[in-house]
Amino acid sequence: MMKTLILTCFTVLLFVVCGCNNQEKDVPDRIIIDSVFERANSQYKYLAGLLPYNKFPRSAEDNKLIARKSNDWCSGFYPGCLFYVYQKTQDSLLLLQAERSLAVLEKEKTNTTTHDLGFMMFCSFGNAYRITGNETYKNVIKESAYSLATRFDAVVGCIRSWDSSSWNKKWQYPVIIDNMMNLEMLMWAGKEFADSTLTRIAISHADKTMQNHFRDDFSSYHVVSYDTITGAVEKKTTFQGYADESAWARGQGWGLYGFTMMYRFTKDQKYLNHAKGIANYILNHPNMPDDMIPYWDFNAPDIPAAKRDASAAAVIASALLELKDFVNEEDALWYAQSATKMLSTLSGPEYLAEIETNSGFLLKHSVGHFPKNSEIDAPLIYADYYFLEALLKLNSDETLQ
Repeated sequence: MMKTLILTCFTVLLFVVCGCNNQEKDVPDRIIIDSVFERANSQYKYLAGLLPYNKFPRSAEDNKLIARKSNDWCSGFYPGCLFYVYQKTQDSLLLLQAERSLAVLEKEKTNTTTHDLGFMMFCSFGNAYRITGNETYKNVIKESAYSLATRFDAVVGCIRSWDSSSWNKKWQYPVIIDNMMNLEMLMWAGKEFADSTLTRIAISHADKTMQNHFRDDFSSYHVVSYDTITGAVEKKTTFQGYADESAWARGQGWGLYGFTMMYRFTKDQKYLNHAKGIANYILNHPNMPDDMIPYWDFNAPDIPAAKRDASAAAVIASALLELKDFVNEEDALWYAQSATKMLSTLSGPEYLAEIETNSGFLLKHSVGHFPKNSEIDAPLIYADYYFLEALLKLNSDETLQ
């Protein structure tokens, strides 16, 4: 019943956004979602033709595709997008392209220099295994999880985000809110391979993050640095947000998604309560626009002229569509309606790219790293990923578990 209501909300909102005529309102709910996936299908075939060999799409600037090597933190999202679209369209050409990407990406399973292996390996190989059942993919996830676990420090109780380098000397042991997303691979592998060590690492990291990253109103700092000897908090700052005390929009989405995921695996009420607190902060924020696409930072000084971030909306929408399944009916309806409004806006002409434009990416108008003037008002591959994931969650016959 709730799934039907969500699809109905999405249909009504999408027609409002797109300005479709009354006759088109008789089109079945699923057709509207299918049309987005058909466009994604065309876009990614176009993107494949632009993509250099052995590279992974990340963004675009001045209508020129930006692609990176397999060790980039965004490398797993492209094959993940291909698997999501293949799941919906069953286009074998996309499956072939996804498998080619995995062959290039697989070597990163032994990479212990990054905290982003969950993004890189679970968004890619995790979806590959879920859809194909190929045991080889499962073993890649296992090795990736153990590589990620090497970055855990028992004194601090967290996985280290960035290693020492010239640009981050100001932090002893930085942990960013983004890291909550990489815990999903550890939780999945811990359960799949009956390894409680992986599970304990993820839980320790989540608990420390819940304790130290969040303010009383459930907004999150971006970076918390720890003393490596005592494990105490050294400082709380930002790197990608407007200011240390501001609420960087995508960071709020990472937290919402991460704690919702932790509740899914553990059924520990504290994670559900925390996820609800974050959701309420986001949805009740006075600076949330009517169309539900957040400004890049909820405290950006130039609101309402500040840039919007489609990637933040996509992450938040996907998280809300899972969180709704764990709460009472009233909250479930609120979360569902909010998510469908976000997805409806993203599915409209302002954000959804026309075929063979936008360097092959599906969504327009995301913000990568505003303080560094990087990827501003640009397409981002992870915006596409979480947008497609959220749309799949709307379908009554689709599963992502």
